[in-house]
This record gives sequence, structure tokens and C-alpha cells, in this order.
Amino acid sequence: MAGTLVANTINTDTGLFSTNNAYLGVAKAWVLFDGTGPSIRSSFNVSSVTRQGTGQFLITMTTAMTSTNYCVTGSVVNGTTPTVNAAAWLGGSDYSGATAGSQTTTTFYIGTWAAGPSATNFAYTQVVVHGA
Repeated sequence: MAGTLVANTINTDTGLFSTNNAYLGVAKAWVLFDGTGPSIRSSFNVSSVTRQGTGQFLITMTTAMTSTNYCVTGSVVNGTTPTVNAAAWLGGSDYSGATAGSQTTTTFYIGTWAAGPSATNFAYTQVVVHGA
């Protein structure tokens, strides 16, 4: 007998569905935060954003990734004003020490800066995590 299964939420304590890894290509974590606070505006699988200094943030995920080999992408906007030559990077705890691979299975650093380069706290910082 054929049928259709419809579920709004599937919850498990452990295993494949606990970290959303059952779905390839789906973001495993994301956060939109106000870097001037900092305060989380909205998120999925992110428990905290801690400012380490101007334009330097430590992001902590609620559920760990299966390894440190994941991809982080970020972008920034300064309120309603278009931001020119702004970027975000994944790396070390400060701009001068930014290195790939400094992330753990639950934490990573993101930095934001404007033209200059000059470390800057932006009103809208967006970060997405993909991987396993």
C-alpha cells in the first residue's frame, strides 16, 4: 500500500536527524546578529555570539559538527546604509592572526571589516555553516 508521510518536525536525541545531517546541502547552522551589541536577531543551531573585540566574534553552535572540516560563509550590512568594501572572514581570534582551520566542532571565529581595512561592528552580520 503506497502512501504519504507528512511530518512538521522529526526529533531524536542522537543519530542522523539530531544534527540535520540527513539532508545533504542543507545549512547546518546560521545566524543573523547585530555586531554592535552583539545580539542574535535570529538563528538556527547557534547558541551564542561573543564579541572578542571590534569586528571579532566567537560563534558557538548548539549541536557539534561531525568534524572541523566545514564551510563558513558570511556577509555584512550596516543598517539601511549600503556598505562598500566590507567583508567577513573565518579565522583566528584577531585580524592579524586569522588562520584557516582554527575552528572546532562547536566554535569558530568570524571577523568583519570595512575598507581600509578597518575592523568594524556591523548592524547586520549574517553567517551560514555547511558541512557534516
